[in-house]
Amino acid sequence: MFASPAIKSQFLLAAPASGNGKTTLTLGLLRTLARRGLIVQPFKCGPDYLDTHHHTQAAGRPSLNLDLFMASVEHAQATYARYAASADVAVVEGVMGLFDGADRMQGSAADVAEQLGIPVILVVNAKAMAYSVAPLLFGFKNFYPGIRLVGAIFNFVNTASHYHFLREACADVGVEALGYLPNNPAFTIPSRHLGLSIDAELQYETIVEALADALPQTVDIERLLEVTRTAVPVPTAPSPEAISSGPRRYIAVARDAAFTFTYHQNLQALAQFGEVLYFSPLTDAALPTGTDFLYLPGGYPELFAAALSGNTAMRASVAEYCLNGGAAYAECGGLMYLGRDVVDAQGRTFAMAGVLPCTTYMTNAKMTLGYRQLAWNGLTIKGHEFHYSQLDDHGLTPASAQITNAKGVAVPVELYRQGNVWASYVHVYWGENPVFIEHLLSTSSPVLPPPQQS
Repeated sequence: MFASPAIKSQFLLAAPASGNGKTTLTLGLLRTLARRGLIVQPFKCGPDYLDTHHHTQAAGRPSLNLDLFMASVEHAQATYARYAASADVAVVEGVMGLFDGADRMQGSAADVAEQLGIPVILVVNAKAMAYSVAPLLFGFKNFYPGIRLVGAIFNFVNTASHYHFLREACADVGVEALGYLPNNPAFTIPSRHLGLSIDAELQYETIVEALADALPQTVDIERLLEVTRTAVPVPTAPSPEAISSGPRRYIAVARDAAFTFTYHQNLQALAQFGEVLYFSPLTDAALPTGTDFLYLPGGYPELFAAALSGNTAMRASVAEYCLNGGAAYAECGGLMYLGRDVVDAQGRTFAMAGVLPCTTYMTNAKMTLGYRQLAWNGLTIKGHEFHYSQLDDHGLTPASAQITNAKGVAVPVELYRQGNVWASYVHVYWGENPVFIEHLLSTSSPVLPPPQQS
């Protein structure tokens, strides 16, 4: 599958638990390395599309998800090898705690590190800890022999003398101390549910720049690159992909500040079926001319509800396309947009496209999160669910799909179908095998012209 490996710096940034600052450190390192003129390829363990969005902004290259529940090990390995091959440095951000997976450590950051054969750097919140970090590091280093923990970077460190105690602990357990990030309010990442508005984007950029200014002062970047140099498999050819034998199509994909939750691999796979044309439900007046398939991904439509509702021309264009038999898939935020209304957190109601007889509510918002597996139309489809809104489906018709979580337990989420429009709260991953999209296209019913009046 692969040619002779190249030697380059590559590492996975992990943490003992969420909240240790691995995303903060990842964004800062991506920008720091890019400033040096290095080609930096970011990756993210798990299904998170928010972190990959900001990775892309920090590094200047699309960030790729490596998820061992939604896709196979072989797909993750091929994706990693393909995109890391053209970079100088590959940086993988872990998910949750190092060993936290869908089932024990299955699909965890440790699992990804083992399958890719890359070293691990542990990011540790040391705000209220000094030499006691030694047994923590010892445990993470020795718990599972399938990974190589080669270094640690500490976050929320108060002073240089504080870091001295941490270095001593590292030396005593055989884990190299690579530096620290001071406790600084300027490095605080905004809330994940603020959305990707212009203000939030500017705030992220300011933080990333501040991190890139500060990191080289307290983190040994050269040593980090040195201790993580190892073999990267180089693919002999691009990953084989099944090309649809059907007609070439124009595939319209919503992409703007309200619709950003996409997987790079999914978008690449859509190109197998035709020409991908991006459009903005916020600012454009109509769907791209000749649209044959419409993809409305997730995002934060509730934060842009007034603007989406006010763009009546686009709402009418989407409704006309869908109600006249156009094939479409809408997930999460896309489902919200195709509904009748969105009720925001303040109780204000905003009209949406009106294609589906449903209303979504942000009042009494409650997070729903988890992996999902769909058995539908003879297929097994994997993805995940992440939303705060609640759906009143008004009798919207389910598409007879059995949906379970990662442990096989049924969950109260549906795949809906109305005409040639499919919609769900599930974010489906088809980057490895786009048979899901192929089935949506192949099962779309032709639209017959109305009977002629005599």
